[in-house]
Amino acid sequence: QVQLVESGGGLVQAGASLRVSCAASGRTFSSYRMGWFRQAPGKEREFVAAISWSAGNTFYAESMKGRFTISRDNAKNTVYLQMNSLKPEDTAVYFCAASRVVRGNALMFRTAYDFWGQGTQVTVSS
Repeated sequence: QVQLVESGGGLVQAGASLRVSCAASGRTFSSYRMGWFRQAPGKEREFVAAISWSAGNTFYAESMKGRFTISRDNAKNTVYLQMNSLKPEDTAVYFCAASRVVRGNALMFRTAYDFWGQGTQVTVSS
């Protein structure tokens, strides 16, 4: 079992940067692949980014490439999502998730994940 708690969301203006974090409980964090998803009002939850257990591999949704960066610090049991050049359409609740066994491009799918956090709100004003 792992518990995930997101933080760092808030209200920013378009063009700003923001970093959200996800702190995980448990001693086996480093064995999990981690992902970020987001959900805007009235829309389905969509994939943002994912990272392998060693941080050697990262995956991004096409629309986030070049603006968002996922990283992790296994010593701190934390995964991060750095978001730059934010747009109003990036407004959503951002969720982190942990996957025990899935790897590679399959991490883009919600069904790959076993544990989810409760999310943190990111609002980008125009």
